[in-house]
Amino acid sequence: MIDRTLHARRILVVEDEYMLAADLEMELLDAGAIVLGPFGTVETTIEFIGMEQKIDGAILDVNLRGEMIFPAADLLIERGVPFVLTTGYDASVIPLRFKHCAQFEKPFSMAKIVQTIQRLIHT
Repeated sequence: MIDRTLHARRILVVEDEYMLAADLEMELLDAGAIVLGPFGTVETTIEFIGMEQKIDGAILDVNLRGEMIFPAADLLIERGVPFVLTTGYDASVIPLRFKHCAQFEKPFSMAKIVQTIQRLIHT
């Protein structure tokens, strides 16, 4: 039987809103994932991606304290790591190169985020 869960999958969480980051972390832990982070700045996220050998998937907040997450997203694409983007803004702030990525506008369903990252990892 093929395992299509998040059990032991290493999921990077990048979110600068503490409560939202904590909720994402709990939801992922409940799904069996290993949570990497959460990280709240683009700089620490890029440093972590550069050092971490294994990242199975990621949930990225588009705007971290006024700084856009896109350089980190580019690094994940280079490594073939699937991710979802979350944003409090409308889709117009997301560059065309990321239009194919799964996107969720805040507020979003935690369950749908987890289901989407699970589906992306197993595709």
